[in-house]
Amino acid sequence: MVMEHRAARARPTEERVYSMAAELLGFRGKKVHLRSRLEIHEFLRDGLKGKALSNLRRHCQILLLDKAVEPALGMSLRTVQRFEADKEKPLSSEQSSRAWKFAEIVARATPVFGSQAAAEKWLDEPARALGGRKPIELLASQPGTQLVEDLLEQIDHGVYV
Repeated sequence: MVMEHRAARARPTEERVYSMAAELLGFRGKKVHLRSRLEIHEFLRDGLKGKALSNLRRHCQILLLDKAVEPALGMSLRTVQRFEADKEKPLSSEQSSRAWKFAEIVARATPVFGSQAAAEKWLDEPARALGGRKPIELLASQPGTQLVEDLLEQIDHGVYV
């Protein structure tokens, strides 16, 4: 089934996607204003604080499902809980990058599906284009994450079959 092209809906700019991702992690307004991948790299290099994971889980209902935490964030539920208990403890650069990437994917999927709830639902449903796997399961690796991003782009441009 080919989805209808969404030409009437304006696609968010990269800067807007980055802003939405930052908001999911608990950064609002002028505190964090990221405009490029290089700025994101600099922002994540020293590691986010544990409170960013708490904010992400508070803003993304799918992360309240124990089974979704590890593939989405690359950390065990117990590790996430330790960061949530010590909100000032910094995540590693890799952990920060995984949290950011998940927030960015949710931010990209939200306008494609019309709401964050619908985007999160899509992440947790098997997709024929992904060999029947759930998009959230593929976030466990960089190539899998790229597949999810490519599929989102196809759906957004109405070429998903």
